[in-house]
Amino acid sequence: MSVIVLAGTIGAGKTSLSKMIAEELGSDVFYESVDNNEILPLFYEDPEKYAFLLQIYFLNKRFKSIKEALAHDNNVLDRSIYEDSLLFHLNADLGRATAQEVTVYEELLDNMMEELPFAAHKKQPDLLVHIKVSFETMLKRIEKRNRPFEQITYDSSLYDYYKELNSRYEKWYEDYNESPKMQIDGDKFDFIENPEAAKEVVAQVLVELKKIRD
Repeated sequence: MSVIVLAGTIGAGKTSLSKMIAEELGSDVFYESVDNNEILPLFYEDPEKYAFLLQIYFLNKRFKSIKEALAHDNNVLDRSIYEDSLLFHLNADLGRATAQEVTVYEELLDNMMEELPFAAHKKQPDLLVHIKVSFETMLKRIEKRNRPFEQITYDSSLYDYYKELNSRYEKWYEDYNESPKMQIDGDKFDFIENPEAAKEVVAQVLVELKKIRD
């Protein structure tokens, strides 16, 4: 019985792999709220105006999800609160959030993380699975899933935003120390398109889980 969180940039395949792992383990999946998120399209229209509001929205949803997931012993999250700071600080560094908004965000996140061990059955996930993909793969996946407001044709500045976001994930993964972790090569193993690659990736996760349990 394990709680697993997925991590990775936009288009990495978190939702797809979450489903595969959950099916293998017979567990539930907690999905990030994107399709029904009314703020997300507004953010893409005007990032400077809506970056802070969007991040607070996601932070609230991620805190609720991680609490619910850790309250039981067998769940998978397709994104978690542990990545939240990476995403907001990128927007802040791009001038999309004020210094005051950054301070408010950091204090709120710190308070939430302090409360998390008292609000859940477990103190942390059993395993974090980071899907590493190249920038080229990231762009192909974003184009293929065809959310209009995510497309570079919608806003050419998204190219640089996506590139910087993807590059920051490697450092984030190196620094992550909340739980055991592993990294999947999403370029080598195209688990979305290739069933054999999907089996291999799920097998890798099961091996890592066994190491942790042993």
